[in-house]
Amino acid sequence: MSKFLHTMIRVGNLDRSVKFYTDLLDMKELRRRDVPDGKYTLAFLGYGEGNAEGQGEIELTYNYGVDKYEQGNAFGHLAVGLPDVAAACEKVRAGGGKVTREAGPVKFGTTIIAFVEDPDGYKIELIQR
Repeated sequence: MSKFLHTMIRVGNLDRSVKFYTDLLDMKELRRRDVPDGKYTLAFLGYGEGNAEGQGEIELTYNYGVDKYEQGNAFGHLAVGLPDVAAACEKVRAGGGKVTREAGPVKFGTTIIAFVEDPDGYKIELIQR
């Protein structure tokens, strides 16, 4: 059986990024793996319980000594389904995060969306479910 497992993004400060996703978007840190010989640490976050069926995860990769990455223009965004997008925007803002598009209906539609950025500048679409 095939299934989607995770999306990996590189981060400049693992603790700061984990704090953003767990405190402001209510994800859980599911597992962490430090690889000193490879000089990197992985943290897997999500809403499921340890890669639960149908639950994709985010793999945050911290490479020792790298505190910033240049973002290319090919990557679009991560998308997260939440019950109240406006409340999520307020939580992100109150936690010092950046809201780049306020909650409201998608252009030419009725689905409520918003966009926020994580501490490394990755865009996250919040979709009301």
